[in-house]
Amino acid sequence: MGKENCTSATEFILLGLSDVPELTVFLFMVFLLIYGVTVLGNLGMIALIQVSSRLHTPMYFFLSHLSFVDFCYSTIIVPKMLANIVNEDKAISFLGCAVQFYLFCTCVVTEVFLLAMMAYDRFVAICNPLLYMVTMSRDLCVELVSCCYLGGTVCSLIHLCLALQIPSYRSNVINHFFCDLPPLLSLACTDVFMNELLLYIVATFNEIITIVIILTSYLFILITILKMHSAEGRYKAFSTCASHLTAIVVFHGTILFTYCRPSTGDSTDTDKVATVFYTVVIPMLNPLIYSVRNKDVKEALRKMVRSKIFSLRTFS
Repeated sequence: MGKENCTSATEFILLGLSDVPELTVFLFMVFLLIYGVTVLGNLGMIALIQVSSRLHTPMYFFLSHLSFVDFCYSTIIVPKMLANIVNEDKAISFLGCAVQFYLFCTCVVTEVFLLAMMAYDRFVAICNPLLYMVTMSRDLCVELVSCCYLGGTVCSLIHLCLALQIPSYRSNVINHFFCDLPPLLSLACTDVFMNELLLYIVATFNEIITIVIILTSYLFILITILKMHSAEGRYKAFSTCASHLTAIVVFHGTILFTYCRPSTGDSTDTDKVATVFYTVVIPMLNPLIYSVRNKDVKEALRKMVRSKIFSLRTFS
């Protein structure tokens, strides 16, 4: 690529998911509905956990932070995505692109670590139930969650600092619906081998570490469950883990597919579809997964609704 075709970028153009005009209204309505459910579900989950003393346990402490992270990175991506669907001007400033990527990367890496911490929490709860509240003390939970946020912040800063060193791009048109790193690197005029290598190494390292924690935790959980003599006890143990396992499989599956494989140098439609799952769909699914199958959450919700109805009747 000749140097005459390379320029520094002051803004980028996000192509979005589709350039078919007939799909504009459909895509806008679908993603608006998904985002509405995401906001309602995650903020509702956080509020429910805060007001219900029944849910003041380590498990729901982690879940409240998972809901917060889901809400954050969905909000970082979807509003701009919706605006680009209906507007002809699909530009985003260089600073806006950098901030969007940094916040998104921080949230995603934080969620990766949070899911691993939640697996450890389930291990302690099922394998050492009598010592659960002692082992998973408030201080330890705060420290673990803080480490998750710190890990997300450090990883995103590493990628952002390297990306900011790119002096010029052969085009400012990003074939994606948000400022993700792989499609941005594919536009660089300079050699970005170190950026791509670091992205692959960091993502793979994070995945290996967290998956080892998850698999080890669930191996001991499985051994403990199989030793249980009560069928009801086994069912209850499996039930408490089912929601978390579902969230792990969907989230880590798309992360592995998108980031933990060698870059092909461009952003394909397949990559974009996979990215939609963990940036848009999974933040909506998580509160549904954890509420539909969770008796404590459903009971706390019923209690809160009854309390509100009673207070309204009393006031009237």
